[in-house]
Amino acid sequence: MTPTPPPSPSEQGTASAEAPAGTGGLTATEHRLANGLRVVLSRDHLTPVAAVCLWYDVGSRHEVEGRTGLAHLFEHLMFQGSAQVKGNGHFELVQGAGGSLNGTTSFERTNYFETMPAHELELALWLEADRMGSLLSALDDESMENQRDVVKNERRQRYDNVPYGTAFEKLTAMAYPEGHPYHHTPIGSMADLDAASLRDAREFFRTYYAPNNAVLSIVGDIDPEQTLAWVEKYFGSIPGHSGKRPPRDGTLPEVIGEEKRELVEEDVPSRAMMAAYRLPHDGTREADAADVALTALGGGESSRLHNRLVRRDRLAVGAGFGMLRLAGAPSLGWLDVKASGGVEVADIEAAVDDELRRFAEEGPTPEEMERAQAQLEREWLDRLATVGGRADELCRYAVLFGDPQLALTAVGRVLDVTAEEVRAVAAARLRRDNRAVLVYEPTAEPAAPEGPEPVLGEGAEVAADNENEESGQ
Repeated sequence: MTPTPPPSPSEQGTASAEAPAGTGGLTATEHRLANGLRVVLSRDHLTPVAAVCLWYDVGSRHEVEGRTGLAHLFEHLMFQGSAQVKGNGHFELVQGAGGSLNGTTSFERTNYFETMPAHELELALWLEADRMGSLLSALDDESMENQRDVVKNERRQRYDNVPYGTAFEKLTAMAYPEGHPYHHTPIGSMADLDAASLRDAREFFRTYYAPNNAVLSIVGDIDPEQTLAWVEKYFGSIPGHSGKRPPRDGTLPEVIGEEKRELVEEDVPSRAMMAAYRLPHDGTREADAADVALTALGGGESSRLHNRLVRRDRLAVGAGFGMLRLAGAPSLGWLDVKASGGVEVADIEAAVDDELRRFAEEGPTPEEMERAQAQLEREWLDRLATVGGRADELCRYAVLFGDPQLALTAVGRVLDVTAEEVRAVAAARLRRDNRAVLVYEPTAEPAAPEGPEPVLGEGAEVAADNENEESGQ
């Protein structure tokens, strides 16, 4: 059933003021509609804005062989119009009201989000409900072909035609064996994108885009009672269904069992060593310990690897080590080192292995523990400080772990990890027989730089950029 559009801004009433949330810090309340939609609300009157975040429990891990990239393609199709919002209308209405919006696809979920002036919250809710309930009425061959070309061009721009662009895809395929649900990345292959049909897209929507397969979080300057009334008004009539297929089993041994290596000869600016390590599943204490370990080793310019490789030995222009947390399969530790000048990768690898060995034997120093935990705490605070970031975190913990309240206490679990736990997880996981390695060799001599060589970004940023495929206007 198609939801009725909201009244124009001039007809909308003003939500009544309510008491502050108390002195216990951030809070969230949970609700569930009769059709199964989970709703999480968190009031924040600091600024007159509201964020709407909608997570569907579907990502690339739900795809089958021959149809990789369908989750990401469908994310783009969700911006192509619905029963009462034609063409590019979703963007036009949100941006015309002073808001911002986007969507992303990862291994484990697809999300859509808007941040609006608080008095335009109803509009955002209506828009999300309209496409959840009526997208199929607008989905046709023209929009399918249009967005297929957009996604293929995105693949060319972000993967195929940029230096080191396919590194994450290659390492993922090496770390997760053939047939594993995480073996392929959300972008999918060109062949599979070409093979996807309108019938495939329609079946995908019917299977996964239902209220009982979604979590809606709303954070900001809201009146909870009025907000729930709007949610019921626009989402309550959309029927749930029970046709979802569970993702394939992502269970794997804790370690790969051997070092996997690939030499990549491409037109890249410099030699590089990149590696992926299997790490504990997200949501475990061991995962928090691994996050602290990788932050101490490679999280920024004060980290151990940066100090050794970039500052002291001058082997590299950038060295980063970050963690891609995954709930349905082993997480990934992502190492990214770009060589200086004519430095050989073998020298870089020897220095990396030396630091990993010492870390596994001795553990982090007290200063490294303090710095790493403070950095992770700051990142957590930054995520929850914005209404959009908090809405996303509440959805994440609700979808992946069943409890949005865990988002508000996550940092405490990281700060509770001990130095011995950090050492132990490094010793168990940061081993040569538990990594996939890419060695990049330039196919031509690099041109002489016109200025100082830049310090490249951290490995965690590369992994995050590749894991989350975004929609654009």
